[in-house]
Amino acid sequence: MMNLWKVSAVAAAAVAVAGCTQSESVDLSPQARAAAESSGITPESAKGGELHIYTWSDYLAPELIVGFEKALGVKVVVDTFDSNEAMYAKLKAGGTGYDLMTPSSYQIPQMAREGMIEKIDHSKCPNVKKNFDPSFAAQIVDPSFTYSVPYTVTYTGFMYDKSKVPEGADVNTWKILENPAIKGRVTLLDDFREVIGGGLMSLGYSINSADPAEIDAAVAEVLKWRRNARKFDAESYKTEVAAGSIWIGHGYSTDATQVIVGDEEEGMEPRDDIGFALPKEGFTISFDELVVAKDAKRKDLAYAFINFIYEGEAAKVNMEYLCGPNPVKPGIELLDDETREIVLLDPDVLKSGQVLKSIDDPKVMELYNKAWDRIKATDTK
Repeated sequence: MMNLWKVSAVAAAAVAVAGCTQSESVDLSPQARAAAESSGITPESAKGGELHIYTWSDYLAPELIVGFEKALGVKVVVDTFDSNEAMYAKLKAGGTGYDLMTPSSYQIPQMAREGMIEKIDHSKCPNVKKNFDPSFAAQIVDPSFTYSVPYTVTYTGFMYDKSKVPEGADVNTWKILENPAIKGRVTLLDDFREVIGGGLMSLGYSINSADPAEIDAAVAEVLKWRRNARKFDAESYKTEVAAGSIWIGHGYSTDATQVIVGDEEEGMEPRDDIGFALPKEGFTISFDELVVAKDAKRKDLAYAFINFIYEGEAAKVNMEYLCGPNPVKPGIELLDDETREIVLLDPDVLKSGQVLKSIDDPKVMELYNKAWDRIKATDTK
């Protein structure tokens, strides 16, 4: 089981590693069976089935998968994606066979409009509304959970090598990406909402701006960063910052934290030389959510798994693995005090975050797509 990290408000929006906890592997099959039965299925009706999940890498505690398989006599097959755009493109191109997926909130309205996902049948996942922690309500886009169930929240910032940040440079600001001393040692996420959103926030604008002038100004900022960036990528920064080839990786809190705290089972030592910072001008708050595919072959297993994730002990174990919060109140209550402080972002830091929302106006989406094309096409060498 992974260790965890502790976050605190430092220099208005810094995140610092300050302690770890560790839990033993547990058998969650009793909780999985109970969740499945309250969802309406039994081991007898489920046995021999397969649940296909499409999600981000390292995004489910192995104990959940093992416990679910053991309880119901099924197989859980997990495929991964590295961006919402890649996930959507694969489904749009005919990629099928998935039952349960975890897109970010802003991607869900489009998937619903295009008939990719079904409305959530809450009678089949009663733990959700019973156990949802209302303290997360301000961070979610759809409080009615019409097409989705909140899974986990991530915060976007900078994973960085403490020894390589230029002396006197402030890693808690978007301005760090303009520093010529880090040229060729930076990666940016390959995600137009995250990158353009960063440009908008760096200028004091809303991450969800629909103003053409503000979006143009954000592009100009991003192009300054691109002069220093080695590439756009949503995965490799985790290993490259750890290896020292990249000094600053624009990325997600859960990914960075998993590297920082290490993984004893995988022989990965904690990395005190790696840090994670949130820009003080503003950072992304993004919920990844559980959705059920419209063409899912085993919707019953998908709902049973959702119900299982919202069970207290399962959520506790999952949060310890993710190094981030599930909005499951009984799960949070089961965490010890130190771990709870580690998993939950400090409220003072959270004030600087902005919730990433969907773009429903086609004309605004066209603005963003054209802005991203300009960023990708501009030769900054």
